Amino acid sequence: MIRRYWRSWQPIQPGTIPFDPWLLLAAVCLVLIGFVMITSASMDVAAERYGGAFFFSIRHGVFMVLALITAVVVSRIPVSVWHRFGPHLLLVGAVLLVLVLVPGIGREVNGSRRWIGLGPVNLQASELAKFFMVLYLSGYLVRRLSEVRNSWSGVIKPTLPLALLVCLLIMEPDYGAAVVLMGTVMGMIFLGGMRFGQFLLVLAVACGLVALLAIAQPYRMERLKSFQDPWADPFGAGYQLSQAQIAFGRGDWFGTGLGNSVQKLFYLPEAHTDFVFSVLAEEFGLIGALLVIALYVVLVTRIFLIGRQAEKQKAFFMAYAAYGFGFIFAGQALINIGVNVGALPTKGLTLPLLSYGGSSLLVCAAMIAIVQRIDYELKCQRFGAAGAGRKAGNRSRRKGSVPREQRT
Repeated sequence: MIRRYWRSWQPIQPGTIPFDPWLLLAAVCLVLIGFVMITSASMDVAAERYGGAFFFSIRHGVFMVLALITAVVVSRIPVSVWHRFGPHLLLVGAVLLVLVLVPGIGREVNGSRRWIGLGPVNLQASELAKFFMVLYLSGYLVRRLSEVRNSWSGVIKPTLPLALLVCLLIMEPDYGAAVVLMGTVMGMIFLGGMRFGQFLLVLAVACGLVALLAIAQPYRMERLKSFQDPWADPFGAGYQLSQAQIAFGRGDWFGTGLGNSVQKLFYLPEAHTDFVFSVLAEEFGLIGALLVIALYVVLVTRIFLIGRQAEKQKAFFMAYAAYGFGFIFAGQALINIGVNVGALPTKGLTLPLLSYGGSSLLVCAAMIAIVQRIDYELKCQRFGAAGAGRKAGNRSRRKGSVPREQRT
């Protein structure tokens, strides 16, 4: 079986690229920019805390190699395999979220228990849970598409596993991941054909739940207050946002130059993870920040275009999986950049493909690989059918007969 999956790539036709070049280019550029910025943002912190300036950059370099291996392996797996094992993968994701909460298994960092210790590295279960939820829901929408489009039961059923995962995420707590997961599921169901009136009602209920979760804990209320005016308490609740805004102000149009950031020198907390975009804006200015945003626009646009092509070819599982991954990339990038510029309250979400974090990078690589696999299989369907038609026509002409479809 493994050998069959490994040999699953077949040539399409001469002159046809078996992957989406723009998607690959955008992803590679973001990863390389991330490596440079992580190195720049973490050198002083790493030297102070771990005795080596390149501690984080070396680790992230290892994660990049693992991500490349992951992408190659995942791209060899046919999409039908993910379709078949979607429910099992969702169960694995739920189990991982439960294990995070078990003392002795889950690791607590900065007041949140989001990681499972695996020796020298930590596995962030929420990243896998979002990935598995997309695959499960894609299969559900294929199986229950008419029910989703014509009745409330088809809409409510997938919210039951979603509610379980969201509750587990809130218990960690990981409020940002819960919001991204809810938005992704809602977006996928809406694109699956949910009626607009139903969508508005579900959206109102979801917004109410998000608001309730936001005010349920005092620290979340403090974040909301500080977000409205971070300079009211620049050394307390508004410290992170005020320091991020200072970084953007120092960057001006063209930045201070690579390595010349001041905010990364113990002023801006988590400079190589949650606030790496602020360091990038300080060192490369508004132009550099807009370039990164443009790369995310290209990445997400290509993913949605591949999903749309899959829908045109009636490959609905591929379409919904691509849409779901596109929502994850777009949601996390939008929230992280929004936090960095002060447009959103602080959340513990990484910037996909760019921030430091092994789990996030590996899962992002897997999602890109699956989308590339979807693009490859769609091209096989299109050009394979065209090639078969040309071969049949050639055989008919060699025999001197008229093709059957042209006979009267």
